[in-house]
Amino acid sequence: MSTREKVSGSASRDPRPWDARLARCLVTPLKNSWITPNHLTTLRLVVGLAAAAAFLPGTYGWSNLAALLLIVSNFLDHTDGELARVSGKSSRIGHVYDLASDAAVTILLFIAIGVGVTANSATLFQMPPVTLGVIAGCAIALIFFVRMRIEEMAGKAANQQATLAGFETEDVLYLLPLVTLCDAVVPFLMAAALCAPLFAVWVVMDYRRVGRQAPRVAR
Repeated sequence: MSTREKVSGSASRDPRPWDARLARCLVTPLKNSWITPNHLTTLRLVVGLAAAAAFLPGTYGWSNLAALLLIVSNFLDHTDGELARVSGKSSRIGHVYDLASDAAVTILLFIAIGVGVTANSATLFQMPPVTLGVIAGCAIALIFFVRMRIEEMAGKAANQQATLAGFETEDVLYLLPLVTLCDAVVPFLMAAALCAPLFAVWVVMDYRRVGRQAPRVAR
């Protein structure tokens, strides 16, 4: 097999999701520049907070703008890590900053959705919509934290997300514009408030499983 065929075969088996591959292509020219991964994390944080703010009015137009901003923020979330890898600028502080930004954007996003829904719906599931937003946001933030602990204990391989045809579980957020275009923000919030805590429970159980296995592997 020629060198070119080996490279081509390796690229075709690239396990990273499509958005991470695109992010790698876009940030590679920046590896020797003054731009650092923390700069991209900050940009992602600003865009994510703007998306949350755009959900606050609860109107059709603002919700669609918020969904588009969230897509940009979700994509930017891959750029800092890819730049860190290609430039060798990885740091523990940068990793924690990235995770903190993820948690902040997620929690505030769902709270903002709840505030926006409140303008049109007094209660959902006999609770204020803001409460549902807090439940969903905090559950997803817990998932981020527990997954980080799993990665620290057993490495990235143990923390790998489920993938299908180059898409990860979290890539479902790229479908949010379809939710807002269909004016289905209310059912989306209700589904998130139900499913996110259930998934958080599953991740916690996985964390306990990894915790039990780690001492055995060490021995």
